[in-house]
Amino acid sequence: MRATKITILLVLALSMSACSMFRSKKETIDTMPIDRLYANAHESLEHSDYAAAEKAYERLIARFPSGEINEQSQIELAYAQYKDNKPDDAYSTINRFIKTFPTHKHADYAYYLRGLINFDRTAGFIERYLSRSDSASTRRDQGFNLTAFDDFSQLTRRYPNSAYATDARQRMIFLRNQLAQFEINVAEYYLRTKSYIASADRAQYVIEHYQQSPQTADALAILTRSYLALDRKPLADQTRQVLALNYPDHPYLTDPEWPHHPSIWRKAIPFSGHH
Repeated sequence: MRATKITILLVLALSMSACSMFRSKKETIDTMPIDRLYANAHESLEHSDYAAAEKAYERLIARFPSGEINEQSQIELAYAQYKDNKPDDAYSTINRFIKTFPTHKHADYAYYLRGLINFDRTAGFIERYLSRSDSASTRRDQGFNLTAFDDFSQLTRRYPNSAYATDARQRMIFLRNQLAQFEINVAEYYLRTKSYIASADRAQYVIEHYQQSPQTADALAILTRSYLALDRKPLADQTRQVLALNYPDHPYLTDPEWPHHPSIWRKAIPFSGHH
């Protein structure tokens, strides 16, 4: 009798194992239940298999068009696309999520991710400006800088205590300085080509819009030189006094020909944060 029971248990165990193997062979992202499909997608994401993760997330979202797992999958799909160097797809996915679920519990991360997507698209824009080989790309990348700044600004304004707010603020400072440096680069180019009204306008823009950036000192110096070249000595004297009062160590104060090597030829310092 005992031998018979053992035999029956073995048969049942083998039968269950066979059924499990049969199911696993036949089960695909088109047939998996939502929990296993999400686990499949998330595992691919954790192993940096972004193409597989994207495919699984997209199928999950299509098959199960509502619910908490669907919403989480949209965020993770955007991240997978971002890591897979598909910024347009990633931006579209996360932007749609923000518009659809503006009060979602992970909305702060959604804004942060949207900022990262645009932030990373700005890489190398100054180098392209220096080569002047693709002015359309330069303008577009400058637009990404502005958009990324706005994304991070929205995050810090809406969710000041978010776990992502500190990093976002650091990136905003970096972006502000990059935007200011871009304007200084252009102002110095105009100064070098003796387009003094244009160089004065660019310098004035930096002074008005990026007052807290380190580039404000250079802007004051460029504005002073531009005024002198335009024979507007009283304005030049006033501007130089402001420069001397606020930035007494600026090289222009001891070298009226500054800049000899315009910063237009300098590369931007890369952001040192982590994400």
